[in-house]
This record gives sequence, structure tokens and C-alpha cells, in this order.
Amino acid sequence: MSAGGALSIRQVTKVYDPEGVHVVAVDNCSLEVASGEFLVVVGPSGCGKTTLLNVIAGFEELSEGEIRLDEGPLALPGKQVGPGAERIVVFQNGALFPWKTVLENIAYGPVVQRRMAKNEAQRSARELLRQVGLEGIEESYPAELSSGVQRRVEILRALINEPRVVLLDEPFRGLDAVAKSVMHQFLLDMFERTRCTMYFITHDLDEAIFLADRVVVMTTRPARVKLELSIDLPRPRDHRVLGTERFLKLKQAALEAVHEEALKAFQAGERELA
Repeated sequence: MSAGGALSIRQVTKVYDPEGVHVVAVDNCSLEVASGEFLVVVGPSGCGKTTLLNVIAGFEELSEGEIRLDEGPLALPGKQVGPGAERIVVFQNGALFPWKTVLENIAYGPVVQRRMAKNEAQRSARELLRQVGLEGIEESYPAELSSGVQRRVEILRALINEPRVVLLDEPFRGLDAVAKSVMHQFLLDMFERTRCTMYFITHDLDEAIFLADRVVVMTTRPARVKLELSIDLPRPRDHRVLGTERFLKLKQAALEAVHEEALKAFQAGERELA
């Protein structure tokens, strides 16, 4: 995979409708993400964590501050680097093309970006499917697959582009407990293979602690960093770590910070916006 992937988020503010209702979604937020780090961001619903991800991805413009990727500028006020192959988003609701086969979906990015010829991209896609035990679904369409398999295909579609950063916005929301457990192990296995920087948003604290090198708890809106929690659980990990004393202590520390912010959001009458 591509080298690099260090994100630097420096005093970022995002204001919606600055001349009107003036909604501050993110306020003076700073965060450093190391190359090859698995960072998980949690916080109350509507706190602005998805807004920040969208700014990193190039979908939104920031109002103040700057974001850099490996010291190259991604976003400054009035200047935005649009979406690109160096940072790929895996969306909450899925984004596979329903009219394309699995093979066509995975190979799509490198072909469109003119990084690979169609035949080369499809060979790479077949090899990725083989590596993760999904041979035989190449000619299937997304509607023919379970939700868990669709999620795995989406992650492969992101990784074939060899991005420096993968941005994941609650990608396993809505999956049942068994499917989510399978997806957690799949994503950890892919992380061990690639060591690509992961920036992952979730509301699920078990998920956050299990996956992360570091968990960042955001304040209620406007989003700022409230707590950075280093996850000192050894890698590689599997489900057995969920019952360890250290896991439970880390979860409790995150829970206390999240609960405090959720209570503030409730008292302020916040509604789910992100």
C-alpha cells in the first residue's frame, strides 16, 4: 500500500450558513493522526464528527484552520483539495454500484483514475478476493450478497486504490451482532496486511476499543477533542480481548467521557444531525 498517511488537523472550524443561522459544527479542533494509525472517533450524535470527516474527504469546505496530509495541504479557508484516491471514504449506507458485478465494482477506481488498465485492475480485484476467501462471487451483483459480504467488497474496493488514508463513517451500523463481529475481524486483518491509516467513526464503544490504536472522544456540538485514549491492547487482536480486564477498563474510561457529553447534548436539546 501507499506510504504515508499522516493527517494533521489544525485549529479547524466549520460554520454552516455564516451569514444566516450561523451553525458552528466544528470549533477550533486540532488532532494529529500518525501514518499507519487506526484512529477511532466517538461522540454524541450530531456532535460534528461526520462533518469533520467530510472536510478531510474534500466534500465540505472548512471555515478556519487547515488540514494537511503528509505535510501537503488538503484544506484551507477558501481552498479545498477535492476527493482523491489518496483518501477513500467507506460510507455508512453503502455505495456499491448495483448495476455492476463485484469484480467491476472493485476494479472501478483504478480504471477511472487511469492507474490501471481494465484487465490489470480486474486481475488485482480477483487476487484481493482470493486473499480474503471470497472467490466465486466475482460475477455476482450487490443485491445477491448479504450485507456483511457487501461491506467486505466495499472495503476491498477502497483498498485496491492503495490510499494513504481510509475514512470510514460508521460502516457497520445496522449489521447484526454476528455480522458485525465478522466485519471487525475482517477489517483488522486488512489493517494488519496494509497498515493503511484508518480514520473510523462509530457510536459503538466496544467497536471503538476493539479496533483502535487510539480513541478520540469529541465534545457535543461544536466538536472539539475532549479525550484521547491510547488503546494499549496487543495486536493482532481477536474476540477474546473483549473479556479482558484491560479492555473493560478502557471502555469504562471512554464511556464516562461520552456519557458526560451525551448528557450535555440531551440537556441542550440536540438532535441527531451527523
